[in-house]
Amino acid sequence: MRRPFRALLPALALWLAWAAAAPAADRPNILLILSDDHSVPHLGAYGCRDCKRFDITPNLDRLAAEGMRFDRAYTAAPQCAPSRISIFTGRSPVGIGVTRFAQPARPDVPFFTDVLRANGYWAGLDGRHQHLDGRISDAEHIQEALRQAGMRSLDQRFDHFVRSASTKGANLAKVGEKFSAILDEVPAGKPFFLYFGFNQPHRAFGDDHENIDPAALELPPDWPDLPEVRVDYARFLDEVRDLDAGFGLIDQELERRGIKDDTLLIFMGDNGESLLRGKGSLWDRGTHVPLLVRWPGKIRAGSVTDAMVSGIDLGATMLAAAGLEPPNGAEGLSFLPALLGEPFPGREYVFAERGWHAGPITRTDGLDLSRSITSRRYRFIYNALPERTYTPVDMPDKEAWLAVQAAHRDGKLSSLHERLFFQNPRPLVELYDLQEDPYELRNLAGDDSLKLIEHQLQVELERWMILENDYLPLPTHVRGRAK
Repeated sequence: MRRPFRALLPALALWLAWAAAAPAADRPNILLILSDDHSVPHLGAYGCRDCKRFDITPNLDRLAAEGMRFDRAYTAAPQCAPSRISIFTGRSPVGIGVTRFAQPARPDVPFFTDVLRANGYWAGLDGRHQHLDGRISDAEHIQEALRQAGMRSLDQRFDHFVRSASTKGANLAKVGEKFSAILDEVPAGKPFFLYFGFNQPHRAFGDDHENIDPAALELPPDWPDLPEVRVDYARFLDEVRDLDAGFGLIDQELERRGIKDDTLLIFMGDNGESLLRGKGSLWDRGTHVPLLVRWPGKIRAGSVTDAMVSGIDLGATMLAAAGLEPPNGAEGLSFLPALLGEPFPGREYVFAERGWHAGPITRTDGLDLSRSITSRRYRFIYNALPERTYTPVDMPDKEAWLAVQAAHRDGKLSSLHERLFFQNPRPLVELYDLQEDPYELRNLAGDDSLKLIEHQLQVELERWMILENDYLPLPTHVRGRAK
């Protein structure tokens, strides 16, 4: 039986005392802003022509112009809870046992914010629920078990803690006011770290898509061109526009307080967007997210990098910017050199996992167990449960997916879309050439010309699964190639 949090306090105190002895440094304020269910390319700065045509993201585009844009940033999971926990721990969700949606990390797993606080930072959590200690509400016996295990201790780990605050509806106009009230709590002379989460563009979308013409939108080739899909996409872009407006209010407050130049600001999508072949999947739209970083006087304005980075790298980077080392066990790779214009090769591979999410057990929006490895050019996906029927997460009862299903029943889908959405069983493994096929339309697994690449990626994925103590069987064993 795991020890409760109070039993771990002496050990944690010793570790914090060690961390507090780290040398002082030029310490910026650090502001981490996460959008919710938001993939590349849906910012104008990433070349989204619809975003530019309908003026969706002027504030975030300005942020990109003032800082650095990362073109190859990925999350460790295509779902909110494991992705966000991986950011704060610098660990894979597999390695710390949080692949089940909203399973908190054990209390002995340090956050990067523990190091910041031990070195004089004020630390706060606010905005959209961050899933670091489980669901907002759950059955009482589950909440009691979490409390007894010390997994609901965020009020002890942060100076300011709001479990969940919506930025939807009328709350959007109050984001700047709320942000200002949070900063009023920071003691004079102390640097701060603040996580602020937006609900947008998470579903539920509103019915409105003012001044966004669905008929004029450019659909990617992996989406069926149906009226309902177009309207759904327009409503999504309206949510992105709200996100941008909320960010603009925060940026105005930084300017008003005169602390913009003293603040390292990181904006990132927490995981893929809840659109077709996005959230909950390990295709590109599931884990490839926007990442924009501004640090006036440190980062060259308008700079761009194609270095591959993972969400688990954010904590190590923020600590390095403050002159601090990550806690023991963290696996993040600091990309501070890239921010400072120094040579930085980035990661050779990024890994992602998919675990349980809400939804019926027989569909992929519920129980789906899959892993992926992405290299500079290729992505290899391992579907441990290929018999699961594809269903987009958060969409099974939405008009867009119902329309796709109706077109399927009526025989009106193209052969491509039939295969992408309704092939069953799905392939056990998938291999895509991201350079030649960025929308992942052609599965190249088994292609003789790519046999060596497929083997290399599978070997690297299995090495990672072994080191992370993954509970899934290895692809080699499932494919019948065990020696």
